[in-house]
Amino acid sequence: MAEPYTIRIYVPAGDPEGVKIVDRFNWTGVGVAFPRILWPEIAARSEFTRAGVYILTGTEEGSADDLPTIYVGQGDGVGERIKAHYAEKVFWEWGYAFVSSNSSLNRAHITWLEYALLERARNAGRCHLNNANAPREPGLTEAEKADTEGFLGELLRILPLLGVRVFEKPVPIASSSTPRAAAVSVSQIDERDTIIVPAQEDGFRDVFLGENCWYAIRISGGMLTRIKHIAAYQTAPVSAITHYAPVRAIEPYGDEGKYRLIFSEPAKPLGPIPFANAPTGCMQGPPRAGPSCSSMRAGRSSTGGRSTSTRDGGTSSAYLESTRLRSSRPPNPGAAARGGRDSARTARRLSAS
Repeated sequence: MAEPYTIRIYVPAGDPEGVKIVDRFNWTGVGVAFPRILWPEIAARSEFTRAGVYILTGTEEGSADDLPTIYVGQGDGVGERIKAHYAEKVFWEWGYAFVSSNSSLNRAHITWLEYALLERARNAGRCHLNNANAPREPGLTEAEKADTEGFLGELLRILPLLGVRVFEKPVPIASSSTPRAAAVSVSQIDERDTIIVPAQEDGFRDVFLGENCWYAIRISGGMLTRIKHIAAYQTAPVSAITHYAPVRAIEPYGDEGKYRLIFSEPAKPLGPIPFANAPTGCMQGPPRAGPSCSSMRAGRSSTGGRSTSTRDGGTSSAYLESTRLRSSRPPNPGAAARGGRDSARTARRLSAS
């Protein structure tokens, strides 16, 4: 069982979205969390003149999987390094610097901390690394390594409370013991435990069928323990739900409150269940849940992960977000109405079955 602990956060400007100074009782370190936009105003703070490590986080332009990008660095005076990255690296939005409050960290210590953080980030697989080089583990005496590992442990306790979880291996939030099924019929799918995700051809082939998983999905908290199945809605020209798989586990994906669904077996063909000629980027929720259209911007789904209640009291995830959804065709103004009528007929057929 993990030990309870306390951290202290000081907000010097009184703005919860601004600079935060973080420390712990009886710890020799101090952390500074700051948004990039405020760097010119805070660069002269005394903490940035000390030796330590720093982490820059943001989103790399053109990233196709919604994972954050981070850079891990170290310096005898972290401020000079961050100043250079402010001018040269455009991806980062937040910075986190950790230094010693009593000047006890030397070059060997901070090099080891940089190495350890990069190793943890690679092993966790929850981010992209902007670091071009992978440092080797520096040599420390047994006593020095024990002290530096202690500093790292405190740092890793603090980061999740600041919203940074890229150094933690994903732990399944929900798992299912759904048995293997030789065949699945439409009537076996219960909208209260099934999530429907839109997929274009490349994502459907490479991920849904190729990797037996689906990721970058927003799911409301109350649905996490209910989901036992996932169904794929292939976008135009297929425009139908075509495959289905039982879900083995749901684990965090990236650092933004999204999830990866891992299948317990390869997806099997289903239906197809058509939803007519709805425009690309628009999909129907499960039967009786009503239509839901995703809002497309810059070719990426920006839906909000909300849920809608069904007539029989169940909850279905009608608004989904996935980086595999892409809009490549202009919308057809008359298609939405036809899609709604055909969806209603589909719902009546399913109810009758």
